[in-house]
Amino acid sequence: MRRSSGRWGELARSAVALERWLLPAECLVCQGAAGPEDQLICDPCRRRWRPVTSPWCERCGQSQVDDLPCRLCAEWPEGLRRARSAVWLDEGARKGVHDLKYSGWWRVTSQLARAMTGLEPLQKGIILVPVPLAPKRLATRGYNQAERLATALAELTGHPVLGAGLARRRETPTQTKLTPEERRANVAGAFAGEGVRGERVVLVDDVLTTGATLGACATGLMAAGAVSVEAVTFARARAVGDFV
Repeated sequence: MRRSSGRWGELARSAVALERWLLPAECLVCQGAAGPEDQLICDPCRRRWRPVTSPWCERCGQSQVDDLPCRLCAEWPEGLRRARSAVWLDEGARKGVHDLKYSGWWRVTSQLARAMTGLEPLQKGIILVPVPLAPKRLATRGYNQAERLATALAELTGHPVLGAGLARRRETPTQTKLTPEERRANVAGAFAGEGVRGERVVLVDDVLTTGATLGACATGLMAAGAVSVEAVTFARARAVGDFV
């Protein structure tokens, strides 16, 4: 099985050196001083990220204050065993994700990944598989933010990354304005697993909204022989009616 092993390291170091020379050390969120080393988000802004904490649904990690069945993961495929997210997608967390995806600031993944290191699925013996980006969006963006996030997480945790563990069978329109039902239909059958037979897989993505994409990825991985599939994301969008 081919696993990525720091192939971005030398290029990343060169890019960081050039970036330091060209640009001031400014926080992406508040435009204040970002701090030492390679920080792109300052400590005060990072401390304003709101961690996702229990009580939550044991399967999907969504806030839950009663014993009623969880609505978020009720339609998930059986293959997606569990998902956890580090912070809520609000305030500075949203800005960090936006700059990662749309402004070319892929190096912010080192700070996003640091917030994810304690998530429950990251246990001994797992491999990290990033959610693949649609080819057209990959060509436009120049990189897959989930792959960069998985690489940053691997550097912090030591878990191996299988960058080619998932492939898109077809292009899918953006999920942004779709209902949960439309999201599931949009990505159904869109992913195929490869090289994961006998592996315990943890999917990596930037944001969990309804879990439709993660569920479709899990289905493809289980069909390819994965033993189990869980997922971790940096942020989690708030469900309607969630006031935590």
